[in-house]
Amino acid sequence: MRIPVVACLALSFCLSCASGPPVTADGLTLRRVVIYRNGVAYFEREGHVTGNRVSFRVRRDEISDFLASFAVMEKDGSSVRAASFPLHREADAQPPVEPLKAGAVPDPKRKLETVVMELDGGEHDLSVGYIAESPVWRPSYRLVLQKDKVHLQVWGIVQNLSGEDWPHTRLSVVADAPLALQTQLETSLIPSRPVLAEGNEVMAVVPQSETTLAQAPPEPAPAPAAAMAMEEQAKAAPSPAKKARMGQRAPGSAGGLARAFGGAANIADFDSGAAPMQVSRVRNMAALAAVAVSGGATRYDLPNPVTVPDGNATMLLLLDREVAGESAFLFAPDAGMPDSTAHPFRVARFTNQTGGLLERGPLAFYGESGFLGQGVIDGLPEGASATVPFAIEQSLAIERNVEYIQEGARLFQVEGGQLTIERQVGPRTHYKIKSGGAEPAKLWLKHARQSGSKLVSPPKDTEDNVGSALVPTHVQPRATVEIVIDERQGQRQGEDWLSNLAELAVKQFLGAGHGDSATVSALRAAFGLRNDWKKLTDEGNRLRLEQQGIERATDETRDNLRSIEKNKAADDLRKTLTGRLAKASARLDVVLKRLVEVDMQGKELELRFREAIKDIHVPAQS
Repeated sequence: MRIPVVACLALSFCLSCASGPPVTADGLTLRRVVIYRNGVAYFEREGHVTGNRVSFRVRRDEISDFLASFAVMEKDGSSVRAASFPLHREADAQPPVEPLKAGAVPDPKRKLETVVMELDGGEHDLSVGYIAESPVWRPSYRLVLQKDKVHLQVWGIVQNLSGEDWPHTRLSVVADAPLALQTQLETSLIPSRPVLAEGNEVMAVVPQSETTLAQAPPEPAPAPAAAMAMEEQAKAAPSPAKKARMGQRAPGSAGGLARAFGGAANIADFDSGAAPMQVSRVRNMAALAAVAVSGGATRYDLPNPVTVPDGNATMLLLLDREVAGESAFLFAPDAGMPDSTAHPFRVARFTNQTGGLLERGPLAFYGESGFLGQGVIDGLPEGASATVPFAIEQSLAIERNVEYIQEGARLFQVEGGQLTIERQVGPRTHYKIKSGGAEPAKLWLKHARQSGSKLVSPPKDTEDNVGSALVPTHVQPRATVEIVIDERQGQRQGEDWLSNLAELAVKQFLGAGHGDSATVSALRAAFGLRNDWKKLTDEGNRLRLEQQGIERATDETRDNLRSIEKNKAADDLRKTLTGRLAKASARLDVVLKRLVEVDMQGKELELRFREAIKDIHVPAQS
């Protein structure tokens, strides 16, 4: 299936709100517009002019952008090339402004200013470039899903609010937002200066730093013969007054600067009120707009000129090509769509093979049956893949359960007699996927990743992204599939030397041969004392449990004897209980005696171990 398209679709929205174009100039026609994503556009005017000046009428609200970005060149070489042009605002020659509509209030920002560029007379083929405020262009995408391929279309929506038509104009849009500053070059600025007090003793402003400018190394002294030739040439050169009578500039004037850059002489004198502006230019006008691609930005140049009337929006077909992709399902629960907690989305996955960046924008999906849905793509660099949802699939149901896992023990550090171990902890997530459909389904699970964790043996072809992972699986018709995803990260904790985790961590450390031999030997010897201490501690714990059991049984037996104390018929039972009490008392004496010995020996071994371990230093393990 292919969508019928046209290369350019004009939509008249009555968008115009400006009282006139930002810049106009007699004899210079708008020929090129480049629109960016930062609220400015680059405009280029061309034309054949005669005389010694060109006047630009600039809206007051655009004068700063014009002065900050104005660039000019003359085709096929130039008498003004890289020269110093007098650009100024004439206070006494304001052009008429457009008449106001009935009831409209005059806007002082829309008042026109005049900027004059001085030439040297004669004829000139000029190209002039500048930036002005303009609405950003907006991308809009179409994706056609077919059995074995995916077709991508990129459209751009351009709005003309410039106050003038763009007839038969070379139009470009750039997927980038280069820095565009708001300046006030038209505003006079007189910086404050230090005040020197009487007696040259006190300054109101004290410099805080110094700047040293880079200097080129001095040129070598000319050879004697060359020096003589230069002296003779200087004698033959005309004086500054003679140069002026010959129509040339004295060194240091604009004519000298123009000549130094290859420009011709005979540039007209500046008006006394003009403020000269140094303008660096290139011979090829396209180089001004080409700066946008130097940082890798994507640029769309329309192959044919288009016409965009003022106050209209135009849709431009920028790209139409087949890309790698497929139709699939994505389980990505979204709080804004309750059904997505149990059912996956229908999605399209495709790879950006356009050669540049795809800006964030809406995406419409089409299939054999027509319109399928809509979605949104984020900024997608060249070679990156996007998975874009556009519908909910009810024939697939998914259950999700999570358990928290703690496993392993690694010796991390021994410092000051304190043991620190590291354990691997994290969630283990179980997904159960049930299919009620009649066709096989390829499903992607968007698994939210725990910050700082790593996937442990993830399923094949898992895409581990920032903050989430895409896990693929295939589900056969009317079948159930289970997927387990493990995440782990190290968790450090202080540990008691007598714990099982401490024993596991130290045994692994000693077995792996980490650290220097002296430290390993000292730790092994100290841990031998710890093992003896632990054996006595474990024996003492068992004896205490036995003591508690004997004491409970003895108390119970005594209570029973008291209850039958005056019953002469229970002599046999009394005899049995009395014998049991005697045996328990005898065993309790043995237990208490051994418990005292164990406690004494255990306390001694603990002290020996503490002394042995306090000087052992195992640095933090990576």
